[in-house]
Amino acid sequence: MVGRRIFIGDVHGHYDGLMQLLELIALGSDDQLYFVGDLIDRGPNSAAVIQFVQDNQYPCVMGNHEQLLIEAFPQNRVAQYALQAWLQSGGQSTVASFDTPELLIENLEWLRSLPTHLDLGDIWLVHAGLHPKLPIHAQTAQEYCWIREEFHGISKPYFSDKLIITGHTITFTLPGVAPGEVAQGQGWLDIDTGAYHPKSGWLTGFDFTHQQIYQFNVFQKKSRVLPFSEAVKTIKPKQIQLLPRRRQVLHF
Repeated sequence: MVGRRIFIGDVHGHYDGLMQLLELIALGSDDQLYFVGDLIDRGPNSAAVIQFVQDNQYPCVMGNHEQLLIEAFPQNRVAQYALQAWLQSGGQSTVASFDTPELLIENLEWLRSLPTHLDLGDIWLVHAGLHPKLPIHAQTAQEYCWIREEFHGISKPYFSDKLIITGHTITFTLPGVAPGEVAQGQGWLDIDTGAYHPKSGWLTGFDFTHQQIYQFNVFQKKSRVLPFSEAVKTIKPKQIQLLPRRRQVLHF
């Protein structure tokens, strides 16, 4: 039997929710599990999430929250302004989840090793997306970890032969998408259903092989499995309005 390819949306420190979701998914020995970044911040146990992904050597791309943490400790030293930006974006809960600050610092090397994207052949895994007007060689960590409206508003797929799977933008912030629904557009699929957000609580796993959505709600403590067709909302490019860059204003 061919193993499944499964993609996990932004966990944001919800270790217990992740364990419940994986129990629901029931990973087999041939299954491949991938994480779309933002393992950390806002939730109660980022340290355990990091340790779990490391110990199992699951592929994971870098999210904007991992990037914020890395920028706060260049060469393992404190950059005060960057540190405050990270702490205000949910980093305080991550600090609290480590027994000592030294243990947090010890994990920085692994976090720095995370790729900005993974090319899986028919899937391009990236945290936020790509800039539709830039060729691949010109894309940077800024686009891969932070982009929003320019990417979601693309009028045609960036790749002709790849689906771009992302997290980063909570799906219910997109037009017409309800909490818990995943969102798709021209060549992209967003599976960040807002596990940490009180309006949602849904942590999502996407079984690409069998086109199924697995979800666990970290607040309601309930799970569900849905056919992809029942869990997805399609976004039309004209629904996306280009807004000013929000990196310094709002961190999802």
